[in-house]
Amino acid sequence: MRTTRRRWLRPAAAASLALLLCLTAMAAPAAPRPVASANEHYALIFGTLWGPANRPVYGVRVKLRRADQKKFRWEAVSDHRGEFAFRVPPGAADYILVPDVKPSARNQPLPQTSVHVEGDERVDVSLHLSQE
Repeated sequence: MRTTRRRWLRPAAAASLALLLCLTAMAAPAAPRPVASANEHYALIFGTLWGPANRPVYGVRVKLRRADQKKFRWEAVSDHRGEFAFRVPPGAADYILVPDVKPSARNQPLPQTSVHVEGDERVDVSLHLSQE
């Protein structure tokens, strides 16, 4: 008789615990989610990374920084079409785009491209990696 009582008690305890958790979750108010407002302005730097055979390059990390700063602030990875995008603050600014690839020569600098943004606009950029 004792084993029968234990078999019945375990599912009942699990069910009452589940009911208690559901009631607690329903009683607690949910934290408000931050909603992106329609008035939020930004500039978009959209780029495509091309390989030596003029084909899109997948999986390359691309870094972006303002021209007047040393530290890279944004980072993206190119998708299967070689595309990447950065949302940056609106306003006139110059940016430096650098793909994270290993240079073929030891003292050769990384290839970089400068981008100028004037306001809350989209700027399209193409980066061509050369085979040297």
